Amino acid sequence: MTTLTETPAAERPPARGHHRPTAKGAISVGQLVAALPGAFRKLDPRQMWRNPVMFIVEVGAVLTTVMAIVEPFLGGPAESGGAAVPSSFTGGIAFWLWLTVVFANLAESVAEGRGKAQADSLRQTRTSTTAHRVEGYDPTGDAAAERAVVTELSSAELTLGDTVIVVAGELVPGDGDIVSGIASIDESAITGESAPVIRESGGDRSAVTGGTRVLSDRIVMRITSKPGETFVDRMIALVEGAARQKTPNELALNILLASLSIIFVVVTLTINPIASYSAAAVSVPVLVALLVCLIPTTIGALLSAIGIAGMDRLVQRNVLAMSGRAVEAAGDVTILLLDKTGTITYGNRQAREFTPLTGVTREELVRAAALSSLSDPTPEGKSIVDLASEGGFHNEGTLAGEIVPFTAQTRMSGIDLPDGTYIRKGAGSAVIAWVEESARAAGTVLTDLDDQVERISRLGGTPLVVAAGDADGARRILGVVYLKDIVKEGIAERFAELRSMGIRTIMVTGDNPLTAKTIAAEAGVDDFLAEATPEDKLALIRREQQGGNLVAMTGDGTNDAPALAQADVGVAMNTGTSAAKEAGNMVDLDSDPTKLIDIVRIGKQLLITRGALTTFSIANDVAKYFAIIPAMFAGVFPGLAVLNIMQLHSPASAIMSAIIFNAIIIIVLIPLALRGVKYRRASASSILSRNLLIYGLGGVIAPFIGIKLVDLVVALISGF
Repeated sequence: MTTLTETPAAERPPARGHHRPTAKGAISVGQLVAALPGAFRKLDPRQMWRNPVMFIVEVGAVLTTVMAIVEPFLGGPAESGGAAVPSSFTGGIAFWLWLTVVFANLAESVAEGRGKAQADSLRQTRTSTTAHRVEGYDPTGDAAAERAVVTELSSAELTLGDTVIVVAGELVPGDGDIVSGIASIDESAITGESAPVIRESGGDRSAVTGGTRVLSDRIVMRITSKPGETFVDRMIALVEGAARQKTPNELALNILLASLSIIFVVVTLTINPIASYSAAAVSVPVLVALLVCLIPTTIGALLSAIGIAGMDRLVQRNVLAMSGRAVEAAGDVTILLLDKTGTITYGNRQAREFTPLTGVTREELVRAAALSSLSDPTPEGKSIVDLASEGGFHNEGTLAGEIVPFTAQTRMSGIDLPDGTYIRKGAGSAVIAWVEESARAAGTVLTDLDDQVERISRLGGTPLVVAAGDADGARRILGVVYLKDIVKEGIAERFAELRSMGIRTIMVTGDNPLTAKTIAAEAGVDDFLAEATPEDKLALIRREQQGGNLVAMTGDGTNDAPALAQADVGVAMNTGTSAAKEAGNMVDLDSDPTKLIDIVRIGKQLLITRGALTTFSIANDVAKYFAIIPAMFAGVFPGLAVLNIMQLHSPASAIMSAIIFNAIIIIVLIPLALRGVKYRRASASSILSRNLLIYGLGGVIAPFIGIKLVDLVVALISGF
């Protein structure tokens, strides 16, 4: 038999310091070598067909390889388009086509490999640990009812809903919510943070993650995940790329690339009959080379790597994206909703002052506020009891009575005492409405109540109104408790940066409008929604979405879960409840609401990178046409030599140079695909103009220079 007792609150540790390195754009030779086995495994046609462009290249590589093998036995083609072709030409084409496919797979493999180290670190936290399951735990019962049997078992044997006790030095056996106690937790294995954090029952900081370690005190927690479906399991799958799904934009671009490829296949197939009619028959290797240079192979090779790298950049900033779609949507966000408590403010409001109304003694208000807070597990409730104790209140023995918990709908909590007295505390409008429900309401509307509420609200605090009723049904307001809200440092500057990115910020809070207005002004948000219920948040998000806006929502509480699920981008704080993390499509492991700036920047960077490389890929095909088309028919139509503006050495070297450049440019662009095009705050039109100038014009010019340089080397080495 083990007795479960509450532990005293631990002191809050110093601010955490982030030590995780930021994402690097460059890649090393070691990374390329390590990614090669994965690149070769991806040559499996069952995987390649998912990328239509590169699948066509692989089919071409197989075809030219077969032809290179059989040509020596069949004599081989003497010419193509009337021009002589060396015997090694087909083999060379096949070799570089295979390299093109491998380089494309290498880009994806390198992108996936960046998550392997973190996945291995996370996997170490997933090992089976010893758990102490509590049978028959009743947190609402008296001291005798809290005595329960504790069974020792493996964490792998825990099931959804089990209650376990974890003491200092032990690993948390699974994901769950603390139902009793407070403790300092080491989450470095999950978040990369070296400093511990406080987790406690009640409020929005009750969630704990399996694999983290309890450093002090002890907690009683309830398991909220099934084996194999924990937060760490999902993180491992996501950072390894196993659970990455193609986003809508990526699917649309894939469809476009596949359509272009089909069109160019048809074009290529019609060239040889037309050429034969003109006595300029073209060999199959040359037709394959033409097709590969026509289709957008560059973006086809890098598209998947761009998406994976975008999610990886978020992971390196301690943000876990549950889907690539959320990353893309972040790039187009125009509205940001932020929950005030725990997001804009620190969340642990502290009682600072008791203000009784006319006709009420201070002792009466202090006693009522303290009695209604003795069973309140939130930091606010505990601070009221502490302040009352400093003022002379003494709790005599175990409190008896029926606890009335806080709900988002009533916006009140309290206690019904055995002598028929009942006490309520909560938002002013809710408490006034409760008092006015009574036929014997007394002092329901008092001038000094309005004055005190306004005074506290103007100070940026939260006025908590306390009222009491007796057995005869008489109800009256006793006074106000001043709860101090503290806005996080530097948050106004971050919101100003969001504003410069074209994002409108809206603070959502259950506070009265005056308090909300004061906090909103101090934090620097653009607008606020006061006295908000979960239904109000949902209605606001839907209204903005119907107006054509993409909405992002950050939050940490269970009451934020519906809004997080409805938002286009739902960022749940890691300090929040399990319900919030399940509802969102991103989890911020650092619990920093201003992290959305990084999320938006990465989303925009992803979209810009994809657009830039698509522009480059299509533009650089122009130079390949000028290399291959004249080479195909120069022997029969000498007049086409005027199109040979690069003055390539021979038809064979021109075709070979174009294929080689087509493969090499993929390797050259891998670092850019992984790092992403640098995001600069500007309008969509200016970003488009810049991309067309740099990547459009650059995509036309670079291949002319590259193909010419390759041609010089090919002519020197092979004698083509």
